[in-house]
Amino acid sequence: MMNIIWFLILASGIIVGILTGNGEGITKAMVMSTESTVELIIKLIGMMCLWCGVMKIAEESGLTEKIAKILRPILNMIFKKEGKDSKAMGAIVMNLTANMMGISNAATPFGIKAIEEMNKLNPKKDTATDDMALFLVLNAACIQFVPTTVISIRAASGSKNPGMIIIPAIIATGTAAIVGVLVSKILSRFF
Repeated sequence: MMNIIWFLILASGIIVGILTGNGEGITKAMVMSTESTVELIIKLIGMMCLWCGVMKIAEESGLTEKIAKILRPILNMIFKKEGKDSKAMGAIVMNLTANMMGISNAATPFGIKAIEEMNKLNPKKDTATDDMALFLVLNAACIQFVPTTVISIRAASGSKNPGMIIIPAIIATGTAAIVGVLVSKILSRFF
């Protein structure tokens, strides 16, 4: 559906541009935007490699495991049933830890594994349980201690202090995670 909407927006913009005599402007805008996109991606690759290396060091040094030990008791309190399964909890902890450290690419396989493990205990395989919904909320609104992607984008765009976003990101994502869990718990009582 989204592909159709984006296609209609793009096609209508091009048609209106051609009908109003701005065909040359559209062509220039398309070339300039693709050029700047490629430049940004090349700058991001270097920064992402750096942060992935730093996060790999954190993982190898045991930092992520220490964070996981802190998370387990908290997660045991908020999950009811399927999320307390040891395999599911392990995948949940690793997913959230990777997200907290800003390596969401590494978090994705753990997130998929967590949902698969919770679905094994799900009596209605085609319906998400409350624990699954809560996990998705936590995954989407996870606290970010090191927002590597945002820092990388800010650095690639020429920011003088790309790391300045860390404290606002912790506050914003922490608030989002707390509100998300509270709303998820409240809604689970009614639905």
